[in-house]
Amino acid sequence: MKPVDPRLLRYAGAARGFLAASALIGVVQTAVTIAFAWLLTDAVTGALAGRDVSGSLLWLIAAALLRGILIAASDAAGTRAAAKTGMQLRSALIAAVGRLGPGWLAQRNQTALAVTAGHGLEALDAYFARYIPQLVLTVIATPVIVAVMWWQDWPSGLTAIITLPLIPLFLILIGMATRTVQKKQWQTLQRLAARFADTVQGLSTLRLFGRDRRAADRIEVTADEYRRETMKVLRFSFLSGFAMELLASLAVALIAVAVGFRLLSGDLSLEVGLFVLLLAPEAFLPIRQVGVQFHAAAEGVAATEDVFDVLDQAGARTRNRVTSQVQITDAGRNAADAACIREFDLQTAGGAHPAANLVVSGLRVRDLPPVSFTAEPGTITLIEGPSGAGKSSLIAALRGAAEFDGSAVFTGRDVRDLSPAAWLAWAGQRPGLLRGTVGENVALGDPEPDADGIRSALDAACADTIDEGRMLGVQGSGLSGGQAQRVAVARALYRHATGPDRVLALDEPSSALDPETEERLWRSLRRRADAGATILLVSHRRSARDIADQVVALGVNA
Repeated sequence: MKPVDPRLLRYAGAARGFLAASALIGVVQTAVTIAFAWLLTDAVTGALAGRDVSGSLLWLIAAALLRGILIAASDAAGTRAAAKTGMQLRSALIAAVGRLGPGWLAQRNQTALAVTAGHGLEALDAYFARYIPQLVLTVIATPVIVAVMWWQDWPSGLTAIITLPLIPLFLILIGMATRTVQKKQWQTLQRLAARFADTVQGLSTLRLFGRDRRAADRIEVTADEYRRETMKVLRFSFLSGFAMELLASLAVALIAVAVGFRLLSGDLSLEVGLFVLLLAPEAFLPIRQVGVQFHAAAEGVAATEDVFDVLDQAGARTRNRVTSQVQITDAGRNAADAACIREFDLQTAGGAHPAANLVVSGLRVRDLPPVSFTAEPGTITLIEGPSGAGKSSLIAALRGAAEFDGSAVFTGRDVRDLSPAAWLAWAGQRPGLLRGTVGENVALGDPEPDADGIRSALDAACADTIDEGRMLGVQGSGLSGGQAQRVAVARALYRHATGPDRVLALDEPSSALDPETEERLWRSLRRRADAGATILLVSHRRSARDIADQVVALGVNA
């Protein structure tokens, strides 16, 4: 583990501020530590000499209070910095996931990602409140105190210089082993969380097929594995603490024995000897604490590494996309793209908005055949074909849930450069409803929901019998399959109504509807298209052809 990952300073501004504050507190702490040792030496030697030491005692108390205040300030600043950094990293993580898109997210363990963003980043408290302050103090205080020891008594300073490197050497060796077991522990925790979430989500199916007991046994096995990994981390932590304390104690003992013999022989004054003995433990204390706090901070650091990996991927994808766009511009786009861009440039130059056309040219998802078409305002484009022909994959590519080759351009811009929410109103085969009222689900994403718009969308989706105030459970439980599908369609219609320039994409919106309700839905979509909407309709129903302006057939049997 790097002492301070440079990516932490790059992605979290609060970390940079805290590092600077820790350095300032460390400088003052070092000065107070040296002053405290000198005042205590003066008080002891003065008392032995019969001098009045009341002034030294008062200054000694003041130095002790100041040292306590500095420690408290460091803890408070660390706690605040951990909270701010966690918030900044979570925000950056959410933004990065948005840039990477649904396609990237669909290939990841989403539960593990949630554990990282939640429990993992909360573990940063120990990293900021205890580990970083001690690390900064080691960099500042240890060399300064050793230099003061050398100035006062060079043999003691030389002993400290010789013995000090042994501590980081053992710390590195133990830390490498600790990092391995800590990483395994963190991965086991993520696997446990993912397995538990999957089991809960599919519990009804597991019970139906009599597999719920086996699923519970697997969770128990994973939990026991996590317990064993945690105990390994603790064992390494205790070993590290023992090694640090032993080495530091031996180093201080060497200095103390040497000072003692020289005091007896008269080669060293009591004042210098006592001052050096008081400083010796302080020289080793910060680096000892770094070793101790290393283990407390390891879990949070493991989580930040996972976050940094996601942020790095998002940054790399953005850079690659910019590079690709430059290369495409230099080489020239295909005919469909060039036509859209010329139209965009001409209309923009004249102060008008480009036409809300969706031009798809040679779009290929995985090994499926390429697709080309143009969807214009006022039309319904029907995508049809047999199961597995790539109908849903096409919509997934347009909404950023699947990588694709070729081009898809909306109003002159590649859809990969646009947020799906900015240009697409979509309803998929799975309703994807959330806990809350029907109205809240319909107006999802709208900061200021329009009650009339919600009612209008429900009516247009043939969900006029569903009360918008009806409370739904987790994942929209409380509605039948057909009702849930109509609410999902209403959500897409509501979003389209708030931005009529968006493309309205519906994936099998009538699969759970009876023929009469389906016919009502087709008439509603036709009216919306006649009002100027651009509609993409995926359907295997032959009745959908009656309202389509163009049909894009996928698959050899289409």
